[in-house]
Amino acid sequence: MSKYKTTGNQTLFDAENVAQKLSEIGNPLEKLDRVIDFEMFCSRLEESMVNHSTKSNVGAKQYDVVMMFKVMVLRQYYNLCYEQTEYQIIDRSSFKQFLGLASGDKVPDANTIRNFFGGLKEKGLGEKLSQDFVDNLLEKGFIFNEGQIVDASFVLAPRQRNSREENKKMENVQWTFDSEAENRGGDELWNDKPNKKRQKDIDASWAQKGGEDFFGYKVSAKVDGKSKFVKRLEDVPDLMDESDRGQVTFADSAYVGQEETLQKYGLKDEICEKGYRGNPLTDEQREENRKKSVIRSRVEHVFGFMEGAMHGLTVRTIGIARATAHIFLKCLTYNMFRYEQFVRNGIR
Repeated sequence: MSKYKTTGNQTLFDAENVAQKLSEIGNPLEKLDRVIDFEMFCSRLEESMVNHSTKSNVGAKQYDVVMMFKVMVLRQYYNLCYEQTEYQIIDRSSFKQFLGLASGDKVPDANTIRNFFGGLKEKGLGEKLSQDFVDNLLEKGFIFNEGQIVDASFVLAPRQRNSREENKKMENVQWTFDSEAENRGGDELWNDKPNKKRQKDIDASWAQKGGEDFFGYKVSAKVDGKSKFVKRLEDVPDLMDESDRGQVTFADSAYVGQEETLQKYGLKDEICEKGYRGNPLTDEQREENRKKSVIRSRVEHVFGFMEGAMHGLTVRTIGIARATAHIFLKCLTYNMFRYEQFVRNGIR
């Protein structure tokens, strides 16, 4: 008689037992699906992503658009490429359960997933769907508008292996949410090698922080100071609008010089002060900065969740249009999981 447990056992209730065990351990997808009504996105998705000009039902039918949107959520939460997304849906019962797929259902392949994301990008749906969810949070009273935090983070993109001369021409690139923006430093490069140029991200740029070099995009976010939901992504000063009027706004010293924008909307300035060579901060200014930073640092929880639980604040694509769509979807996914935490903990 073997001294080890037997293996290879199969029963009719395997799938049910696995789902129950995952639930007991803590399945984040199950928690999310329990509180998010994904059908709220159905009308916008069907309006933009379904071919309404088809006059015949003959031929292969497309996947349900809400299910495909949930595939996008999986990609953002687990930071998966297209091929790995297909593989993991096939391999993981928790992914199938989240998508409403049975074991015998056909799974969308990598090209289908890639094309769906391409459709979202072309229609600008990343931003629109993200705003729909923010509007829903406002309606339910989960965004309090009693103060806000503005901060920026660097979104990593695939590193480019360029020469020093090529990088020098690209070093002044600044990301904006306008995918047609001019003054892109790399436009003149590799025109004689179109296949190579397609693999070069001429929109991203190099930056240095803490002595370390990063390649990607800088994004600014406006976060509700109390609930830590991301309210908006935009370039400064376009982060602010009339809905912010009268709110206290916290930011680090990098935002010194934006006072005019704050005054335009009657915002109370709580930007940390900056010291200069020959004119350092006084002890009183340092103490005021410390008090402001207690509130301002809450925004780090947002980016920290993306870096940790969402497996990195990165994009796996080339070009500003795709990066913009990814970043809006990533913030939407973060807001969904933040909402799940609120509901689970009974916070209003």
